[in-house]
Amino acid sequence: MDSITRNRDTGTFRWWPSSPGSRRRYVEVAGIPVRTQYGINYRRTTGQPYSAVDQRGTHHTRNLGIVMEGACDKEARCITRQTAERIGVREPSDLLGALAFRDVTGTLTEEDVGRAAGVLGSEEKTRYAAALSGYEKGVNRRYAHFLQEFAPGEESECHTRLLAAIISGDVMALGAWLDERHGPGTFTGLFRTPGYFDPGLTA
Repeated sequence: MDSITRNRDTGTFRWWPSSPGSRRRYVEVAGIPVRTQYGINYRRTTGQPYSAVDQRGTHHTRNLGIVMEGACDKEARCITRQTAERIGVREPSDLLGALAFRDVTGTLTEEDVGRAAGVLGSEEKTRYAAALSGYEKGVNRRYAHFLQEFAPGEESECHTRLLAAIISGDVMALGAWLDERHGPGTFTGLFRTPGYFDPGLTA
């Protein structure tokens, strides 16, 4: 089972997962543990998020939640694809089965995303297809665009560094790597909302 330990001197908590995952940090507010860090994403005890939600319909992302989710999903898809190839799992012949297979193996095409909207059948099937299409456009495509935008020719290296930072919760190495390519303070400049430290939001 997961466990949380409390530092009596600082009043902070640290989450120890039963299996590998993203680092989490908690602080005590009125006797209740409040999460202030998850991977490389942060949140004030007042609830103010470190990065803002992306505008609806945008192909870009400046949201750490999207970047983290996209990075983890990209890695999971890679592992699934390699496993399927190794043991000989083939793509199903029906439309929905094929789309689901391509979704979990990271081989969806632009055409597939459009085809998902045309899936017919039960309400459950159409909702699944719509969710698949929405997630692909809203998370995976935005993450792929982020890598192309800030690590052209080095997408794989950036992805690997992002994963390491997400797991450890330490952005120093990732930040230094980005700074070498885009100038000082790149990580903060990319993601932190202007009002994150607004005095009016102090707990």
